[in-house]
Amino acid sequence: MSCILGIDTGGTFTDSVLLDFEKKTILAKAKAFTTPQDLTIGIKESVGNLGGIEPETIKMVSLSTTLATNSIVEGRGGRVGLILIGKRKPKGDLPAHRVALISGGHNLYGVPFTELDTQELSRAIEQMKGEVDTLAISGNLSIRNPAHEQEVREIIRREWDVPIVCAHELSSKLGYHARTVTACLNARLLPIIRELLGAVKSVLRDKGIMAPVMVVKGDGSLINEEAAYEKPIETILSGPAASVVGATFLTGMETVLTLDMGGTTTDIGIVKNHRWRMNEAGAIVAGWRTHINTAEISTFGIGGDSNIKIDAGSYVRGANQGKLTIGPARVWPLSVAAVRYPHLIEELKSIKGKRTVYQGQAVDCWMILKQPRHLESLRSDERAIVEVLVKEAHNILALEKRLGGSLSPLAMNSLEQAQIIGRISFTPTDVLHSLGMLKKWSTAAALEGSRILALEYGCSAERFAQYCLEQITQSLTISVLQSLVSKQGHNFSIQEDQSFNFLTNPLFKQNHPDHDFSLRIGLNYPIAAIGAPVESYLPAVGNLLNTQVTIPEHSEVANAVGAAVGKVSERVTVVIKPGFKVHAPWGCEGYMQLEDARESILVKGKARVMENARQAGLKNPEIVINHDVTSCQTDFGEVFLSEVFEITASGYPQNIF
Repeated sequence: MSCILGIDTGGTFTDSVLLDFEKKTILAKAKAFTTPQDLTIGIKESVGNLGGIEPETIKMVSLSTTLATNSIVEGRGGRVGLILIGKRKPKGDLPAHRVALISGGHNLYGVPFTELDTQELSRAIEQMKGEVDTLAISGNLSIRNPAHEQEVREIIRREWDVPIVCAHELSSKLGYHARTVTACLNARLLPIIRELLGAVKSVLRDKGIMAPVMVVKGDGSLINEEAAYEKPIETILSGPAASVVGATFLTGMETVLTLDMGGTTTDIGIVKNHRWRMNEAGAIVAGWRTHINTAEISTFGIGGDSNIKIDAGSYVRGANQGKLTIGPARVWPLSVAAVRYPHLIEELKSIKGKRTVYQGQAVDCWMILKQPRHLESLRSDERAIVEVLVKEAHNILALEKRLGGSLSPLAMNSLEQAQIIGRISFTPTDVLHSLGMLKKWSTAAALEGSRILALEYGCSAERFAQYCLEQITQSLTISVLQSLVSKQGHNFSIQEDQSFNFLTNPLFKQNHPDHDFSLRIGLNYPIAAIGAPVESYLPAVGNLLNTQVTIPEHSEVANAVGAAVGKVSERVTVVIKPGFKVHAPWGCEGYMQLEDARESILVKGKARVMENARQAGLKNPEIVINHDVTSCQTDFGEVFLSEVFEITASGYPQNIF
């Protein structure tokens, strides 16, 4: 039997599945809480929860991880030295620790501006030694001719043993700044991915699992660990991509809108004829535009752990009620935390009336996430908070009392931002417990949370929980519609549009006596819903949008399934420009005839993509060649402008056969 172990580290849970590759069936599945401070802790627990694994049957381990994305967002990683080649620096900020500009570079036709200045390069190398951990090389229009980037790399290798990234090997698109950013971020991630994969393999070895490790890329395909070591930037947004792969595999649907509701976010993608839409412009992470192709996913800040808050400063017309907001901030659900800290239930019960809390709500509780290494480095007010919470978690009012009635909001915010303490509050998970729709954690804590917020809202606890359920359903419905707006290339927010709100009010409040018309919306896609909470919300969303909702078996671990069933896919792009000049990843070449250029591309392009596929873990790939010719009609006849070849190799990794 050939099995695949699929692992997904999400924002809240780390999921694991054991897949029988030949029968395409799930043999076992498990969950554990994700541990952001050390992802391997959650991975070890999740894999351990699978039960009796026979290590010799596992032929491959496939990992979908948030690490690359989170590291970029948090600014973590190696110190990057950037060598720019050309007349100028790209406009805009660059994520590099040190930057040097040396003479060289090429024009749009692949012709050098000037010779490469090797003396400038040598001086730059000496200045960066000891200052950086990795190097990125980016030449002006290196996609038209990478010769100078390649020469710089060879010179550096002779003088310095340091990891090196060349921009032309990561992107074949025009756009000097985005290509340079991509190279810098890739260089920054090199030590991060090496540490993660080393730790994951150590966890697997402890369990006797010696299978090779694959990693999910942002487009949903797989790369082996060697390729991940070289191009970790390609693993950004791998979690949302794995959700699309998992949803289509579990449902078998060819054309579908996939919706993955996790603990932190809801990710929505569209699949047509088994092909998901791609973000060809390049993913944006933490404000950095990259040249990495990812699945086109719309992400919304609503999940099972989203913080439900009442904005007391905003009132519903005609009622003494604050506005309800759900997300985007993630907190620990009361029902989950109370299992570990049952005394929180009594602290919540002691709250009998409305209580004003600065920068929070009376329902909020706090717990320690990690002990600071140097407690003495904290301010006195911060240290006092940590010393109380390190013993046990507390409701915010109880915490204030233990601190002598003095609780600094500034200190709380600082400790929360540093992830030393974590907020526990009311969430959609607690809503489901309050209404009896979920009984996995502490119902008592959820009911107390609902009661306290209902006091503020001015209604019964049951009515408040029901209203929260309606608002969550409405938010998910709007998220689906907003994703379709994005699909059409628009960037406006429908929630901020008064006309949209006027039209959709009858949709969400049907049979209301104040409405002069009714509204029906028909979604042209069925919905494949995955994620632990979807059974409670998506049937109602489907009714509002008049579409079929399919919630497949194993939907709660669909991302791990997506990691397990992914394929390897490698692509090479080559361009022919006027004069039959070929611009390819391996260099710039000229030909006398168009057919000679095409023949060379097919031979060399196939060889290059086959080699890339082999390095990524693929043995006998399927080769697909697409090409597009651009020309224009003039008074003198048709004029050739360009021809683009895309050569793709795809298939299942060789080690599972």
